[in-house]
Amino acid sequence: MPDVNPHNIDKITELGEGQFIEFKETFDKSLQKEMVAFANGSGGVIYLGISDTGILKGFEITNRLRSQIQDIAYNCDPSIIINLVEIDNILAVEIPEGKNKPYSCSTGFFMRMGANSQKMTRNEILSLAIKSGKVRFDEQICDSFDWKDFDDEKFTYYLKLAGISYNLPKQELLRNLRVLTDEGFTNAGVLYFAREPYKYVISSKIRCIHFYDDKRVDILDKKVVDRGIIGNIEFAIIYLKELIPVRYEIKDIKRKEFPEYPIEAYREAIVNAIIHFDYFLGDTIAIEKLKSNIIINNKGELLFPESEFGKKSEARNRLLADLLSRTDFMEKAGTGIKRVTNACKVNGNRVKFYFSDSFWITIFSNKDVTEDVTEDVTEDVTERLSKILEYITSNSKITTVALAEILGVSKRTILRDIEKLKNENKLLRKGDERTGYWEIVEQ
Repeated sequence: MPDVNPHNIDKITELGEGQFIEFKETFDKSLQKEMVAFANGSGGVIYLGISDTGILKGFEITNRLRSQIQDIAYNCDPSIIINLVEIDNILAVEIPEGKNKPYSCSTGFFMRMGANSQKMTRNEILSLAIKSGKVRFDEQICDSFDWKDFDDEKFTYYLKLAGISYNLPKQELLRNLRVLTDEGFTNAGVLYFAREPYKYVISSKIRCIHFYDDKRVDILDKKVVDRGIIGNIEFAIIYLKELIPVRYEIKDIKRKEFPEYPIEAYREAIVNAIIHFDYFLGDTIAIEKLKSNIIINNKGELLFPESEFGKKSEARNRLLADLLSRTDFMEKAGTGIKRVTNACKVNGNRVKFYFSDSFWITIFSNKDVTEDVTEDVTEDVTERLSKILEYITSNSKITTVALAEILGVSKRTILRDIEKLKNENKLLRKGDERTGYWEIVEQ
């Protein structure tokens, strides 16, 4: 916001009207609209006694006029604190950026857009209210919640993770955690403790996708889960972990592991996405594993200027964050991005943050890992592929679940191995998944 003093008035008129400057030749009732617009924006100054073209006209400034202007500011909702500065016969009305947005006047809500004050739409008002913390999704009451859908297992598991003893009645514990109020059960409570959160919160699910390459076209695997805040975080971490190769280095009797992506980085990125997600939007969080990077997309724009990213943290969902901060998933509020960056730096990965109406975190592959897999790991995979072919030869209808149990690995690993055998033209699938069978290709 420009300085107001007798020595820069010529520079002000030379600059003309803009994001922070408004000229008015005389006092009129539209002043309230301009005040509200500046307060909802980044602040500004209204100069009374200057024409729209920047010509100094001047007018009589009386105590009654000053009182009228103060009354207008006071009658805005909420009231706006202003400062009046008289420069000869020009009156400057200083309006700082509001700390209690959104502001309105008798004619509605306004926002400063360049040299104009535009009336705000419903969505713009809601967005500003959300950004300023006046409306928070997680603290809203879920009026439709049915207590038959409360998941005691999820609640007990959370208490264990949070180190809270189950020595009080459930209702009292929920009140202490602030997810239950006199008005009812909050959306935060639903997202943490409902059996099926999606029944009440349409944006409760997360989507995990494994792409064949970096074009995001050919999908190898896709999972959409609705397990609540803790369950979604745990699932997403395990999902990525099972897809990420690890290079082993053995010196003396110790074995060191060097993953293609550091678990500390993608764990923090997943937590960040779920906690800062804009649940008003009705979308889902996307966690994507591509050939050479991991992309985690959170539909929730920054609540502060991009220039302050990494230096400032502001929780979109304070109650969700508070509940998670009691567990090991969230160590210290405001340090997640720094931990992502540091973990990537130590592991040799590059990380990129992208902002729009969404917040994207892209972690790029550590190239050395994919090109330098140890002989021990290669031999283990080769042996497992041979065993898969042997079991299929004995039983052409054996399931992937049975193979996973026999070989002591996850179903996802078996699916990946089978995909490899198919690509090498060693294995075919005849019929559908339920009634079909496997066929070994003769070499």
